[in-house]
Amino acid sequence: MAQHRSKDALFWGFVLIAVGAIFLLENFGIRVWDTGWRLWPLILIIWGALKLFRGIKERQEKPADKPAFRAPQDGK
Repeated sequence: MAQHRSKDALFWGFVLIAVGAIFLLENFGIRVWDTGWRLWPLILIIWGALKLFRGIKERQEKPADKPAFRAPQDGK
């Protein structure tokens, strides 16, 4: 669980830095929001790719000695 919190903190740290950088660039007259609004579907694509990658990685890390389905035993 501690590792999960560490990943969450890292993610939100990057998000805050990115949002702060966007506002700073806007203050300097660089139009970041205009480009961002045109490229917003890219966020969904990257998010989906990360979810897919993590799912594949977790499947590969599962121990192979446990069967996915155990048939019920007769008489017990």
